[in-house]
Amino acid sequence: MNPQDLINACLKGKEGAWTMLVNTYSRRIFNLSFQFAGSYAEAEDLTQDIFLKLYKSLKKYDFRKNFDAWLMILAKNHLIDHYRKTKWEHKQRDNFDEKMISSQAGMSPENGLLHKETRKQIWAGLNQISPEIRLAVILRDIQGRDYEEIADIMNLPLGTVKSRINRGRIYLAKILIEKGGTDELS
Repeated sequence: MNPQDLINACLKGKEGAWTMLVNTYSRRIFNLSFQFAGSYAEAEDLTQDIFLKLYKSLKKYDFRKNFDAWLMILAKNHLIDHYRKTKWEHKQRDNFDEKMISSQAGMSPENGLLHKETRKQIWAGLNQISPEIRLAVILRDIQGRDYEEIADIMNLPLGTVKSRINRGRIYLAKILIEKGGTDELS
């Protein structure tokens, strides 16, 4: 079945058409995502996100255009958007790691290793909470910004910011405790 027929079948809700479309293009999208992300798990997530975006955008497809090219542009744009969103998070993580390493000067190797493991657990926990709450926690507890400044940055009322930070700390503590983590967050 050619791409246009497959798309028409999907738009008409024909049974199995969407599965056939996903099966036809998933490897190509996954490979692009993997090259972009460099991580199998992240590439899987990105591939799912791209197909979700495709599903929502399929009725906008212009049948005069090449579907393969259109899909690749949609995927590329999603990957670029994802990079832009996560670039800030990666930069904050790198800054946090640098601060932690510089604060470890003069520590014993055992304590240095403990701090490194704690950092890993904290970032893994932060990645499990919603982006809005994660941002508030990062701005307060990692960057050390005051509540009013965070409210300005996030364009939220002060009470909402305090609530998000508190919820974030609670979620993070639960995650760390469940994973056998540490009580120490600094």
